[in-house]
Amino acid sequence: MLKGLLSFQGRYRILHMTWFAFFLTFVCWFNFSPFATTIAKDLGITEPQIKTLLICNLALTIPARIIIGMLLDRFGPRITYSCLLVFALVPCLATSFAQDFNQLVISRLLMGIVGSGFVIGIRMVSEWFTPKEIGSAQGIYGGWGNFGAFGAEFALPTIGIATAFLAGGASNWRLAIALTGIISAIYGVIYYNSVQDTPTGKVYKRPKKNGAMEVTSAKSFYALLVSNFGLIFALGVLTWRLMKVKFFDTTGMYIVWALLLALYAYQSYKAWEVNKDVVTGVKTYPPSERYEFRQVALLEFTYVTNFGSELAAVSMLPVFFEKTFGLEHVVAGMIAATYPFLNLFSRPSGGLISDKLGSRKWTMTIVSVGIGVGYLLAHFINKDWALPLAIAVTLFAAYFAQAGCGATYGIVPLIKKESTGQIAGNVGAYGNFGGVIYLTIFSLTDAPTLFTTMGIAALICAFMCAFFLKEPKGSFAAQYEGETPATTVAADGLLIDGQEQG
Repeated sequence: MLKGLLSFQGRYRILHMTWFAFFLTFVCWFNFSPFATTIAKDLGITEPQIKTLLICNLALTIPARIIIGMLLDRFGPRITYSCLLVFALVPCLATSFAQDFNQLVISRLLMGIVGSGFVIGIRMVSEWFTPKEIGSAQGIYGGWGNFGAFGAEFALPTIGIATAFLAGGASNWRLAIALTGIISAIYGVIYYNSVQDTPTGKVYKRPKKNGAMEVTSAKSFYALLVSNFGLIFALGVLTWRLMKVKFFDTTGMYIVWALLLALYAYQSYKAWEVNKDVVTGVKTYPPSERYEFRQVALLEFTYVTNFGSELAAVSMLPVFFEKTFGLEHVVAGMIAATYPFLNLFSRPSGGLISDKLGSRKWTMTIVSVGIGVGYLLAHFINKDWALPLAIAVTLFAAYFAQAGCGATYGIVPLIKKESTGQIAGNVGAYGNFGGVIYLTIFSLTDAPTLFTTMGIAALICAFMCAFFLKEPKGSFAAQYEGETPATTVAADGLLIDGQEQG
């Protein structure tokens, strides 16, 4: 599979165009953190408010990833990704024109929707690559797309400074942020006109029912309800945090909580509507169509500890390096950008190891241990450390966190193919759940406490994976269960009778 990466034909063209779509959504999603201190000075925003904005940036990605997952399974990745890329223009412009904290809260909440783009590519890539190479393909998609966080941290401050003369200040952050949305919208149109959902001759499988995730046992249904409540809880924590920084009063917080409970009730009703036949025993799935939701729940936990920690780290590291070592914000941003920069090869390596080691379960366990050790070491970073050593420890934690993301999504598409979008959405949403919880802890304590919390959570996750995670059926098969090899045109560089061409 890796031999074809330099090709821009057939399925490799789809892979390259899709990871770049993801790259742009991440540039947009993280276009605030490089300018956090500058925006705070320009608009008179306090440090607690800045920390709250970092949480807001993640919040709506939680429900958005679930909704996007359902839309994806129904309409396909081509339409869904194109629409999301065009939509990114709205929160980017809203941020660039914001004049106060309240306007920034609204714009960053909307930006959280853009952060759900990752889920779409998971389904797209799984349609074009087989189970035996899905770890590598998903790792490349996720890793090179996640590189957009580096693009934001490294390139945007440079653009802001280069165009500062247009704004009469030290940094033209408004133009830099607006530019990310404009580029994303243009690419959305290009993407729509350049890709297709599946190889020619292959049918795009859709869930039999829409509106909620389809489970295959009564026990899984109740586990799904618990899983959904965890995501509502994260939004409740954010609501409380917004009350603490006076975005609204206590009465407003209770009103939002009531709305969140109503949302949970509606979500539970839709889940019942989709799965009532299974819960009541009217319908029984044959063994070949069943999957255990607890495996999804375990992957949700792994994504809390790897991607959730990555979200928190990418959001807080620029400020952390700036204040810990007394650096200029541009220099601190560029150093912090080494964390997402590693995605270029660390996330693909997690997927590749998952493919080559012969056990996706033990790959997940080992990288979770690495995450825990890395963050526990980061706990001890302080101003007395040599800066290169602090960067090295940060990169050690970053490697395992990002490899863990690749390993997680080396498993997700193998659980139940036609529901990949919804499963990926739920797992991805828990990454944001982790980011919200971790950043809330950071907003209430300090960086060492945050690193310790992330490290301990990862070690607990490693224990859970070792004893409870199951190796997916058909982990290294030549095609997905129930599918036949695609038949396509050789000149397209796709698959002919299961063999790679071009």
